[in-house]
Amino acid sequence: MPADESIAPSTARHLLAATARVQRESRLPSLVAGVTRGGRLVWSGTRGTVRGAEPGVHTPYRIGSITKTMTAVLVLRLRDEGLVALDDPIEKHVPGLPFGDRTVGQLLAHESGLRAEAPTDWWERVAGLGWDELAARLRADDVLFPAGRRFHYSNLGYAVLGELVARTRGRSWFHALHRELLEPLGMRHTSYLAGPHAADGWAVHPWADLVLPEPAEDAGAMAPAGQLWSTVADLGRFAGLLLNSVDGGVLSASSLSEMGQATGVDAAAGRRGYGLGIFTYERGGGVVLGHGGSMPGFVSGLFVDPAQQTGAVVLTNSTNGGETNGLAMALLDIMREHEPYLGPTWTPAEQPDDEALALTGPWYWGPNGLGLRLTGTGDLIATGLAGTATRAGVFRRDADGEWTGLEGYHQGERLRPVRDAEGRVVALDIGTFVFTRTPYDPAAPVPGGVHPKGWQVQGPQAGAPVV
Repeated sequence: MPADESIAPSTARHLLAATARVQRESRLPSLVAGVTRGGRLVWSGTRGTVRGAEPGVHTPYRIGSITKTMTAVLVLRLRDEGLVALDDPIEKHVPGLPFGDRTVGQLLAHESGLRAEAPTDWWERVAGLGWDELAARLRADDVLFPAGRRFHYSNLGYAVLGELVARTRGRSWFHALHRELLEPLGMRHTSYLAGPHAADGWAVHPWADLVLPEPAEDAGAMAPAGQLWSTVADLGRFAGLLLNSVDGGVLSASSLSEMGQATGVDAAAGRRGYGLGIFTYERGGGVVLGHGGSMPGFVSGLFVDPAQQTGAVVLTNSTNGGETNGLAMALLDIMREHEPYLGPTWTPAEQPDDEALALTGPWYWGPNGLGLRLTGTGDLIATGLAGTATRAGVFRRDADGEWTGLEGYHQGERLRPVRDAEGRVVALDIGTFVFTRTPYDPAAPVPGGVHPKGWQVQGPQAGAPVV
């Protein structure tokens, strides 16, 4: 947040009221919530107690499946280093699996078709198996669906991804996580096991105001799916990474963006999307990204609103965590309404880019108009001109000098300037669609050519068509 921007007391009251309502109505032993902006915690609120004392932003809770999002970051780091490809069959990195044809990307996106849970006793409540023992139990019938056909959430799939990380790095999954994510982000209170100041996990009786202690076992090989303990302050730092507002050198902006691009749809849960280790939700103010988590005695939620550069974290120590994810979403809604993000101040470009400038202005794909504007950061923003139906988007120049679409229909497609003999740009080729400076410019290389009589009057006075 800019130095002159702060949370108004009235906003803080709304945030605390929403937190208090969920803790009370869901009967949660304790609840800690926080809101971040610009990579720093700007509000926090607590209700209930941990061992008789009020918890705080540094009180560790078990975060369950938020662990998966961190595991996904590690896998994408391997991909960015060229050690792993998302299209690699998992057999290439973890041989001997009965589903070795499933790809790394399918495992990340829960599109591998694997069963949801490990072929063990209820893995969240018992001591976990080591990888070798878990792998020995895997069978071909652990595959429930064809690859890439449907979203099916799989804790087992993320255990496999954790083993991929361990084998590729030559160290344990958690050692890699600590070295590559926790340390660079300053997440000093995030741990593999509960520390002495961690919250105890409880189950709340459904028909009485009574509680029951829950176990907190080491998940073993299943740890990459849900093992970690963390705090509101630490997860606020992680939210900053997901918003690309914390510079820890952990993951490139392009890979962070790729994580949040939904590849599958969880139709059973209101058609929410899932990208690479993270859920996507369509909200009134845009897309919200994040992940919930649960383990015996704990429920957690971490969600970010990219358009508002705002994150929300909610941690509680109850198996039946009530509206934990809903509370995180509500905190984002309150911030959007009462503390809208101001955004960066516009400044002119530092120096002209004549080559890119030659591409700006109106272009036409047939009769449909497209306007290209050059930003101070060097991107080309494409917008449809009034009364036309041209696809909008953003293009960024590659290292080889060509332009690649970043979003929408043209994502991944190339924009290539077409030049005449004198080197002047006379057309744009965007994924084979040719755009010219005027509609159907007869002097430009329009595929199929342009009718030799040009634009004509329609009606009885028009001449017979030329064939």
